[in-house]
Amino acid sequence: MRYFIELAYNGSAYHGWQNQPDAVSVQGTLETALFTLLQVPISVVGAGRTDAGVHATQYFAHFDAEILPDLQQLIFRLNSLLASDIVVYNLFEVHPEAHARFDAISRSYEYHIIQQKDPFFYETAHLVKNELDLDKMNLAAFSLKKHTDFKCFSKSKTDVKTYNCDIKSAIWEKQENKLVFKITADRFLRNMVRAIVGTLLEIGLGKIQVEQLEEIIKSRDRQNAGTSVPAKALFLTGIEYPKTIVEK
Repeated sequence: MRYFIELAYNGSAYHGWQNQPDAVSVQGTLETALFTLLQVPISVVGAGRTDAGVHATQYFAHFDAEILPDLQQLIFRLNSLLASDIVVYNLFEVHPEAHARFDAISRSYEYHIIQQKDPFFYETAHLVKNELDLDKMNLAAFSLKKHTDFKCFSKSKTDVKTYNCDIKSAIWEKQENKLVFKITADRFLRNMVRAIVGTLLEIGLGKIQVEQLEEIIKSRDRQNAGTSVPAKALFLTGIEYPKTIVEK
């Protein structure tokens, strides 16, 4: 049987989602917990990798196992076993061919900015003390939707076959004492959101003009875009799937 597991995690203590040699990952931690409870090796396939320090308020993964008779009890036992920085919200049976990564229709991220020192957000938000022009940042963010090739925002060493992404929305919002960048696309390249945010911040600081963004994107050169912002303020906030994944 194939199962989807919905979870969330604070990524501060982990070297990202994906298993890595000699490093603690969310994937490895979850697989260990499932093995402890089910007493069989479980291979968990995630919706995609998140970098070290990145958080997820909604994440999905799938795994195969024999029929699990009491899913609610398994959720309870998993949460009792896992550390407080990982929580399992849901566990449900899906179509045998359903895939947590390849069946995702869209993914959404948020990046959190604070503009003054705050002891309650210093671990999960990026501090930018200088004044930012939010109107220019939003004008530039909106223009991202006109483009599809985002090689200029991609990590240099990557094995992807295409740099094309369909950005569905991108906007900066004021939320009390934070600025939050929200972006949704069908897929994202490695380091893409952090590079976009770094570039938009340079526009907000007046170091880059809004009109230059199009030139940067067309250049397909990572060196022309802004510096990647720290991972600690990035959140994967949503993954959308077709309803057909639960149909047998």
